[in-house]
Formats: sequence, C-alpha cells, structure tokens
Amino acid sequence: MKIGMLTGGGDCPGLNAVIRAIVRKGSIHYQDKFVGFLEGWRGVIEDKTMVLDLPAVGGILPRGGTILRTSRTNPAKKAEGLDKCVATLTGHGIEVLIAMGGDDTLSVAQKLHEKGVKVVGVPKTIDNDLAGTDYTFGFDTAVGIATEAIDRIHSTAESHNRVMVVEVMGRDAGWIAIYSGVAGGADVILIPELPFDIEDVAETIRGRHARGRFFSIVVAAEGAKFSSDVNPEHGAPIVQGMAKDEFGHARLGGIGNILAREIERHTGFETRTVVLGHVQRGGTPSAFDRVLATRYGLGAIDMVHRSEFGCMAALRGNKIISVPLSDAIAKNRTVDQDMIEVANSVSERLLARKD
Repeated sequence: MKIGMLTGGGDCPGLNAVIRAIVRKGSIHYQDKFVGFLEGWRGVIEDKTMVLDLPAVGGILPRGGTILRTSRTNPAKKAEGLDKCVATLTGHGIEVLIAMGGDDTLSVAQKLHEKGVKVVGVPKTIDNDLAGTDYTFGFDTAVGIATEAIDRIHSTAESHNRVMVVEVMGRDAGWIAIYSGVAGGADVILIPELPFDIEDVAETIRGRHARGRFFSIVVAAEGAKFSSDVNPEHGAPIVQGMAKDEFGHARLGGIGNILAREIERHTGFETRTVVLGHVQRGGTPSAFDRVLATRYGLGAIDMVHRSEFGCMAALRGNKIISVPLSDAIAKNRTVDQDMIEVANSVSERLLARKD
C-alpha cells in the first residue's frame, strides 16, 4: 500500500518517534511504501514531498521537532485548497493519508475524509487538550521542562524575596500549568478554564509574606484570563496583536508580564516574569513520550490495514484504540474538576476554582 504522511500545526517532541514507528512497521510487516509531505498541509497543496523509507527514519527516535517540518496552513481557507490536496494525493497514487496534528490539522483531515480521501489521524498537541484521548505525546516533555524551570526559579525567588510569575503554554486548557504547578510546588496556579481576580492573587501572596514566606511562585497558562478590569475585555485572554493564523487563532502571550505588573502594584513586592515559550516544544522527547508516540504510530499503521478510515488513534486507559475524527475535534479537552481539587489541596490556593 502507498501511504502519505504529514505533520501539521506546532512542532512537538515525539513526532519523529511516530513517523519512525509507522515507517518501520509499515515497511517491515506490511511492505508499505511511504511519501512524506513537507510543511503540513502546505506540502500537500504545493506537492512538496520526501521519500520516507527505513534509511530516512534511522536515528530520528530521540530527535525533537519533525523531519517532515510543519506549518499552520489551512487548505479550507485557500481557493480550491481541498481540491488541490485531493489532486496531489491522487497524482502520487496515495491510497491512505496519515495526518498528525491537533484539532486544526485533524479538522482538515475530516474535511478530506468527507471528500472520499482515506484518512487516519494521530493526536498531537503538547497542550494535551484534544478530545477523544487521555494523553497526547509531547505533553510529558513540556511538563518536565516547565517543572525543571520552576524548580530553578524557586531558589532565585527565595534568595531575593521575589514573586516570580512563570508563563507556560496552554491556549484553551491549563494542563501544562496545573501539572507543572503541582509538580513544582507553585503557590498560585492560573488556568484558562477559570478566570481569576487579581486581588485574590495579591491576597494570597500577602498572606504568605505575613507568615514569613517572603517569596511566591505563580504559574500561569498563556490563555489564563483576568476577571477584573485589568483586562478591558473581561474574561478574554491576553493577545500579542489582532492578527490571526489561518485557523482563526490569535497569537497569545503577555499574561505573565501583565500579571507581574499587577501583583507588584497590588502588593508592593518585587515581581519578575519568566516566559518559557517555545522552550517547552524543543529538544529531545522524554522516555514516556517516545514510548507513547511509538505506540500511536504502531496503532495508526494497524488502523490503516484494518480500514479504520476517518478515525484517530487514541489512548484510553493503557490501550491504543480507534475513535472517529469527528468526535476527536468536536471540543477541547479541558482540565477536569478532579485535577483542580488536587491543585487546591496542595497549593496555597488555586485561584481559578469552580464555585
């Protein structure tokens, strides 16, 4: 069978492990042939390819990023973009397309499936916010990087009696913030799901100082929202500008700096910001992510040969299963109440709680 493959959206530790697993099992066990489309959906529209064979995937298991490169191209926003994708796949004799990405990439895969293309999806997002699966690869690596940063920030915060705000990734879901915040012993954790009041944050920090704890660590997801008039659009995330990508997403960023300014203004305590940004995406994947990504790859190629098209490989419990793409992209997977209670129990206060 001739199979196409692409990686779309943001890069993610573990993508190369998925590619390697698919090519190795497909080549050795099924005698498949593979074509890699470069730079996500852009490569399908513009017919940019590379050969994916056993030599091509040799040594890529521990590498971060993706050898196929990626982009946030949306064929549905381009003139005849979806038809161009179908024509390219037909021209290469592609029988099945494996698309690795988050809800944006997989929403395009679903549209192509509706046009008759045989598609299998692999969930990819470090935010861990894709419905239909318990965990996505890359998340564990991102949490590990954020936790190490928080550990290091503790010592300098305590040495200088400072409040340190750590901004981590998380547009619509606060999984990285809440996991790294709990693992790193953060005093305040702010997540997109639940807007916070700046005075509540200040009150908690002042309380710590009153008890002789002269430093505080605040972890905030980039999509965390003020509920007060600090932000003119109450309950809206902080954005870097009005421009949006082809999937309609604004570029988030700046919550850490604004939060630090407001904490210092409300408490009088020196406050600094650390924005981890793309550091969370880069570098070698953790052992957990390498194994999970490998399992996703093996699951995807088996789904191809079981003719489970229009579906996505998913982790449920400790099993890789198949779920409909339409279910996977229907909504974001947000932080659940159980995890909120965990954070509430061990942090000074999770100032984004559900009443």
